[in-house]
Amino acid sequence: MQYSRYEGIPSLAPPSEAVMGDARMTTIETPLELVTSVADLRFPPKIDAHLQTLMDRNTEGKLSGAEREELEALVELSEMISLLRVQALQVLGRTTP
Repeated sequence: MQYSRYEGIPSLAPPSEAVMGDARMTTIETPLELVTSVADLRFPPKIDAHLQTLMDRNTEGKLSGAEREELEALVELSEMISLLRVQALQVLGRTTP
């Protein structure tokens, strides 16, 4: 199994270090397949299409309260996935998906 070694991910420090404000960098080793999988994360097509529909309805001002909450949750999840993907792509030395 191939491993990827990356130094300098302060956000992956153990919680006790993060709580104490320890700014030192952490070195991790992880299977390359895991990092590649994170870099390739995407919403499934049905969820992506649903998100697009919600965004279109939002632009038109036609969202219900429940739809607005769902849109906000999906956008937040999408942003989290994007941030994880960027970190994985940096570890892999790739700049574009």
